[in-house]
Amino acid sequence: MEDLLKPSFFYQTKNTWKTMVSTVLSATLPKTANTRLTRPVRFTMQHNQKIDPNGTLSCVYWNVTEWTVDGCELLQTNNSHTVCSCVHLSTFALIMQINPPTGDDTDPGMDLMNTIAVSVGLFFLSLTLLTFALCRRNPRVTNTALTNLCISLFLAHLLFLLTEKFLQYIQPQHVVCAVVAGVLHFLFLSAFVWMLIESVLLFVSVKNLTKIRSKQEVLSWKYVTVIGYVIPLIIVGVSVGLFADGYGSEKCWLKTDKGFLWSFLGPVCFILVANMILFVGILVLIISTLKRMKSETLKKPKSGQQLFKSVILKTMIQFYIVGCSWILGFFTDLSQVLEIIFLFFNSQQGTFIFIIHCALNQEVRKFYMKWWQTLRPARSPDATISVDATLSKC
Repeated sequence: MEDLLKPSFFYQTKNTWKTMVSTVLSATLPKTANTRLTRPVRFTMQHNQKIDPNGTLSCVYWNVTEWTVDGCELLQTNNSHTVCSCVHLSTFALIMQINPPTGDDTDPGMDLMNTIAVSVGLFFLSLTLLTFALCRRNPRVTNTALTNLCISLFLAHLLFLLTEKFLQYIQPQHVVCAVVAGVLHFLFLSAFVWMLIESVLLFVSVKNLTKIRSKQEVLSWKYVTVIGYVIPLIIVGVSVGLFADGYGSEKCWLKTDKGFLWSFLGPVCFILVANMILFVGILVLIISTLKRMKSETLKKPKSGQQLFKSVILKTMIQFYIVGCSWILGFFTDLSQVLEIIFLFFNSQQGTFIFIIHCALNQEVRKFYMKWWQTLRPARSPDATISVDATLSKC
């Protein structure tokens, strides 16, 4: 019944977020159509979710097409139950109203920084995807895992930014808010699964001492694509089946009731631990390989030291690309500095992907140089002479 008699049917002059915090209760008298009572009736409603201390509770009844408070009043309440009193019998419920955020309780500087940072990250993600699309036939430029990681990150950050900007319009629409939360859940989980796949393929490539392009040969791109999207889809599907009301918090994200947030944090923690283990393994393999190399380059101390630093730096950036910087998210409540650092690293993941896999990639630079040369109009000798003659007259 709660799905039909939604709290949004509780119309008030003041715009508030409305949540039903009890089950719907119906009370009637047999053999009579009169619902008015000589004395008010009292009944106790049990809360089915946590009550916001800043929220306002209302004892309401269903009147044809809407919830209303006429003839009902709240007598007392605590953390788990509320006592209501009504002068008639009907269908009753308990609705909590919360004022939407006006921005007064948020940091405008952090909001602006978040918008700018996410926008910059989206810009470089779009450039990266454009580059991968143009160079899709060159295995030295991209691979299935990296491309789908960029797609998932781009869609997740774009939807996150739009949701944040239009939250006051989305949140009152509970179904839309829940759907947005579910899609965000899927997209971010998908991004983390692709980070894990990228780490595994990178580890296999380093272990086999082959170039990065061999990652395509480890497993068919069709199977990799299925793994990258089916696993997060299964997690979201199971979450919906076990606790469908877990989506659609005040921020249109996952609710914290009954530990539902762990449907996201659980897989993320597993992937972060796995990526850290893989990163340590990759680092050990690279260092041991560099020490064993006895080429002419390493016989020269300066050249060997530069190569060592370059490889370690690229490995550290790759460690960041596969999402290990998200560990800072567990400590953002401790300090605003950590929150700013997490915001930067979280939003600029696409920027570093573009730098490492596009800007510093020799194949990509060659491609763009050829593309730029084809776009530049060739200047004929006659045109050059004409321009020089004109300038000499001035």
